[in-house]
Amino acid sequence: MPDLLLELRSEEIPARMQRKAAGDLRKMLTDGLVEAGLTYEAAREYWTPRRLALDVRGLTARSKDILEEIKGPSTTAPEQAVQGFLRKAGLSSIAEAHVHSDPKKGDFYVAHISKPGRAAEEIIAELVPGIIKNFPWPKSMRWGAASAKPGSLRWVRPLQSIVCTFGPETEEPVVVDFEIDGIRSGNVTYGHRFHAPGPITVRRFDDYVAKLEAAKVVLDADRRKEIILADARNVAFANGLDLVEDEGLLEEVSGLVEWPVVLMGEFEQDFLTIPAEVIRLTIRANQKCFVTRPQGAGEDLSNRFILVANIEAKDGGKEIAYGNGKVVRARLSDALYFWKTDQGDLPDLGTLQESAAKFELDLKKPLDQRMARLDHLNVTFHAKLGTQGARVERIKRLAEELAPTVAKSISPLEGEMAGRAEGVASAGATHSGLSKREEVGTPRETTPSVASGDISPSRGEITALVARAAVLAKADLQTEVVGEFPELQGAMGRKYALLQGEHPSVAAAAEEHYKPQGPSDRVPTDPVSVAVALADKLDTLTGFWAIDEKPTGSKDPFALRRAALGVVRILIENRIRLGLTSVFAKAFASFAGDVAQISDLLGFFHDRLKVYLRESGARYDLIDAVITPQSDDLLQIVRRVEALGKFLDTEDGKNLLAGTKRAANILAAEEKKKTRVAEIVEPALFREDAEKKLSAAVNQAEKAAGQAIQNEDFSAAMLTLSVLREPVDSFFEGVLVNDEDQAVRANRLALLARIRAATDQVADFSKIVG
Repeated sequence: MPDLLLELRSEEIPARMQRKAAGDLRKMLTDGLVEAGLTYEAAREYWTPRRLALDVRGLTARSKDILEEIKGPSTTAPEQAVQGFLRKAGLSSIAEAHVHSDPKKGDFYVAHISKPGRAAEEIIAELVPGIIKNFPWPKSMRWGAASAKPGSLRWVRPLQSIVCTFGPETEEPVVVDFEIDGIRSGNVTYGHRFHAPGPITVRRFDDYVAKLEAAKVVLDADRRKEIILADARNVAFANGLDLVEDEGLLEEVSGLVEWPVVLMGEFEQDFLTIPAEVIRLTIRANQKCFVTRPQGAGEDLSNRFILVANIEAKDGGKEIAYGNGKVVRARLSDALYFWKTDQGDLPDLGTLQESAAKFELDLKKPLDQRMARLDHLNVTFHAKLGTQGARVERIKRLAEELAPTVAKSISPLEGEMAGRAEGVASAGATHSGLSKREEVGTPRETTPSVASGDISPSRGEITALVARAAVLAKADLQTEVVGEFPELQGAMGRKYALLQGEHPSVAAAAEEHYKPQGPSDRVPTDPVSVAVALADKLDTLTGFWAIDEKPTGSKDPFALRRAALGVVRILIENRIRLGLTSVFAKAFASFAGDVAQISDLLGFFHDRLKVYLRESGARYDLIDAVITPQSDDLLQIVRRVEALGKFLDTEDGKNLLAGTKRAANILAAEEKKKTRVAEIVEPALFREDAEKKLSAAVNQAEKAAGQAIQNEDFSAAMLTLSVLREPVDSFFEGVLVNDEDQAVRANRLALLARIRAATDQVADFSKIVG
């Protein structure tokens, strides 16, 4: 079967757009081919900085002939209906229609429409220009004299040539001929801009790839990445170094070169006094280069870096490496200046006294100065939510409120803050549908807390440390380094806090209060970090809820879903019991929030919790059965789900579920019919032993389950309900609920209501599938 080769060659495409653009080209073309009646065996996209290419294998040479029947009106229908049928079917007169008969409906018109198949070349020639003109680039441009015309071609960079060949392997392929804004398709492409700028005639994909390779172009982006990574590792190793690998940078660099040549540059040792993160970001952001470290040196960097050129220089790349080194040294000089400036006094120190007093800051300390300036300058957090200084005040108050609860749950004195091996309910996780590896309540990744061991604060000290950490958490936003590299916020706060002698827990909180920033990011475990992280996220959520800036559909410009999921993970994975309703009330008080907002925000958290639990493997129906609109303790919800899942895996659980649902269904049906249900169960109206036994069992189970729930032993609560299994079964086997005596019937319905009330203490069994 024939194969199709398509190449769109242009000026350099931004690296960040290449992979998606190639995928868009494949989807748009293959979707169009299929819609036109063609089929194909495989399609793969390729890209370099100067071209998007597509290899479609096993494409049918022609679309199939189509015979279509369009049913029309009855032969006795009015003229208006007949004319409408003719227009729809594309017939010029009713004489071109056929008459079909139906025993029930009589005679009616039918149009037999025959659509002959089309050659694949014709379909491709019609399809590709439309794809090019409507290509979904994030940004595009026009160029040349023709660009002044309405509807002229737009492309991410000036489009220079189009290759489009089609044919089977055994024959000479043909050029699929079309033109778009003066660019005519052909079978000629060009290789590397400097090494092989001449024209190259290609036939099909295999020789296209080979000829490009000979012309110093590696078409496959993943292969370019492999070449860069392997050569960079080898160059580093040959110099006694290890490459600091960076997948994001590797992806970007592979999109900057067609013929990767790996070289090594260097800078002065003095620059290594700059923090490693700053060096790495400086070199990465400005020169797209990789950093290295001495073999076995931990986190310390070397003064050598790896760069990737797009040319084989005659001098082996010495001038290229030297030129990159000059730029790197200039950038590192700036970074060194920023680093040293951040550790000195601010020039406007005399104006910061009022802000310093407000937050109890020590203006002899550099980070305290930056926090005072953040407040003094009235830096805006959000137009409707005030300044960063006001926000820090709110976070501090809320963090101090949360500190005792957090300290009680995460006790550094008991050594439970980091490296937990146990989940919230490891025994029950698999029963609720959670995999053992992803048990709810078990941190996915943990690291030792800075507050563990000999430097652990006591519970009494934690509140004071939390207040200090909350005040300094945003201070690094006023540092020079963070101003240049915003992605280092938090990390620089931690470094500067340690440099000025802050408690390690306070320093850690400056960085960790932003965590977790995604599903794979770890949650903080130090109690100081946890309290500030919760306060920061809860202040954000309540603030944006108060001004009605909630996520809508797929839009979430303030990352509120991520913030809520972060709160969920922090509470569950650190096993923290927290009533969100009261916390929301205190937070909303700063924004004049109302009760309706609290309820709405709690529902938002329920949705995030469901997402978290479902991703962990929990059954959706068990989650729905446990959550009520008033449920505000997320950890308690998790424990209920786990206990319920474990109980329903037992025979008693399965049978009780069936009996309870039967009772609920009967009761619901009678309530819908407005049948009278007695307010209380009257033992004097019992006629059967099964009624008496069930009533006694319900009394026993309701009381025992209530006590177990009060003790927050949800497994025990489920176990107490299991005593209902046999009496419920016996009741339905030997007792007719709808007795002719209305008083007896109302009493028996009241007994069913007692069953529902007893089980509702732990879950709404009617929402459980099964």
